[in-house]
Amino acid sequence: MNRLPLEEKVLSENDRIAASLRERFRHHDVFCVNLISSPGSGKTTLLERTLEALPRDARVAVLTGDIQTENDAARLKRFGFPVKQITTGGTCHLDARMIERHLADWKLEDLDILFIENVGNLVCPSSYDLGEAAKVVVLSVTEGEDKPLKYPSIFFKSALLVLSKIDLLPYVPFDAKAAEENARRIHPGMEILWVSCQTRIGLAGWLTWLQRKRNAYLELKAATVA
Repeated sequence: MNRLPLEEKVLSENDRIAASLRERFRHHDVFCVNLISSPGSGKTTLLERTLEALPRDARVAVLTGDIQTENDAARLKRFGFPVKQITTGGTCHLDARMIERHLADWKLEDLDILFIENVGNLVCPSSYDLGEAAKVVVLSVTEGEDKPLKYPSIFFKSALLVLSKIDLLPYVPFDAKAAEENARRIHPGMEILWVSCQTRIGLAGWLTWLQRKRNAYLELKAATVA
């Protein structure tokens, strides 16, 4: 068996499990968000600020993926919400089977939002559906504004671009407007938020986006059922 049919078989099996996960999330009204970025762009810090801002009784959980260590899970567990680390042991992305396995002892009926923090990578995660309602790509100002053109698949598939670490804009040669233009060349309808987890600028907009998207998700389900 050559590489292409094997790859197609793997993705087909992943899509089957992802469809099952999506239906489970839909059945239990769980809005699932898949966060994707290069390493070091600030996904974990964004989740820290998000969990910090939520009320203690919020029905939220996090699955966080990394090739090695449980460092990210340890950072996120401080806020008192259910968190699990998925250690891939070398795989450069999360897949649907990993999500299914790590959700096995969680009651989805107790959740409103599930965050999945993918492995730091802009390539492989774009090919693997995890049953999420929305992909969110994070791009920091310490990277290149041409990233959307270099890695178009993930920008095309993401509902939102979070432009992170904007407090560093005065100190780095990053053209934020060019980054926005490049993102919209790939995905004209993409929403874009500017966020600094250090100064908290843009965090309110991020939380509003999450609530707005979850409300739309529930409304769509209600309309489909009706």
